[in-house]
Amino acid sequence: MVKGKVLFIDTTHPELPLLLELAGFDIEHFNSMDIEKLKQMASGYCGFIVRSKFRMDEELLKHATNLKFIGRVGAGMENIDLEQAGKMGIKCFNAPEGNRDAVAEHAIAMLLMLFNNLLRADAEVRQGTWKREENRGIELGGKTVGIIGYGNTGSAFARKLSGFDINILAYDKYKTNFSNEFVSEVKLKDIFKQADIISFHLPLTNETRFMADAGFFDSFEKDIFVINTSRGKVLRTADLIEGLEKGKIRGACLDVLEYEGISFEDLDKIGLPDDFLKLIERQDVVLSPHIAGWTQESNIKLSTVLAEKIIGWWGS
Repeated sequence: MVKGKVLFIDTTHPELPLLLELAGFDIEHFNSMDIEKLKQMASGYCGFIVRSKFRMDEELLKHATNLKFIGRVGAGMENIDLEQAGKMGIKCFNAPEGNRDAVAEHAIAMLLMLFNNLLRADAEVRQGTWKREENRGIELGGKTVGIIGYGNTGSAFARKLSGFDINILAYDKYKTNFSNEFVSEVKLKDIFKQADIISFHLPLTNETRFMADAGFFDSFEKDIFVINTSRGKVLRTADLIEGLEKGKIRGACLDVLEYEGISFEDLDKIGLPDDFLKLIERQDVVLSPHIAGWTQESNIKLSTVLAEKIIGWWGS
């Protein structure tokens, strides 16, 4: 007996529709970019599977009168109107467990690349230039890392960093009593005082939007390195550039930018500001196109984790 129809609005790993189909759901795919067409179809489904193609806002959800759940293949939920979904009795799932290891490894890779001047050194060697003293690196050992947000990715980052002989501090406004053998729970003021490196692992909310601004950076007693693998709009690029120019920020690793489009598949190329041009010219900045959680393994794990949550909830 078919449990109901589930509409895949975005592409996913084939494992997810297969697992849901085996569990008794009827699977259909929506390959169009026509939001009006989606609204017309919406009432025929008990579940939506999404990434970031469309915003699941009130205007769309009010057409989904029979919707029981939304599954997001990823961690962030900012493109889903959770308040409206709650009012309609729609259960919302995400799968941060699926890509937490990928994000953590990527953040470490970017940091090591920055510390060892690999971006510049690789380009120089490819051009036949052999500079050793100019590319003398920095070691992680002995540094203090401050993690802002201690959820799935923040805790995975701490765990994977623990072998580098460093001091790891973490602050999370909404979590307590999480200190363990490789991380110490602290107040934000302690990170401001002690950190050499900060790494953001936060959802994008009204509270965290542009949290990392000039005032935030100036609160640090030391000159710092910055890592952001969370959401681009957690960090104000203009203020990051200012910090880099005056030496308060010694370098940055950015997998996300505030100029990204809604779907994360492209930059919002209309009217990119001068700060973006300044950013891409700097050799103390390492950039990647929102791929920290984008590994071969996480592609499968995101799907299996999400399927397990949906199937378990439906059968409970």
